[in-house]
Amino acid sequence: MTALGWLGVVLLVGCLIAVVVEGAIAAIWMRRVSKRARLMSERLQSERGLIEADLARLRRALEETEVLWQPYRRALRFMRHPLAVALIQSLLRRRKTAARA
Repeated sequence: MTALGWLGVVLLVGCLIAVVVEGAIAAIWMRRVSKRARLMSERLQSERGLIEADLARLRRALEETEVLWQPYRRALRFMRHPLAVALIQSLLRRRKTAARA
């Protein structure tokens, strides 16, 4: 074999070694990434549980608030009417001008 032929063999062996080393590095890196992903998934599941518990507590509080506001529903409906709002604003303006005088 000529010197050029041996050079090709040496380059081939060098490339194979480089590919094996890169594969080993990629395997180590992927192991670390998968471990972090698993930890992140577990943390996400625990946070999801906390969020769902908070949502359930919020729903219960909203239901309780709705029950508590039932007696005042008619008054609230009246207070939201545009004429009632205008009347209240007018009374407030009158009170403000009376306080200045």
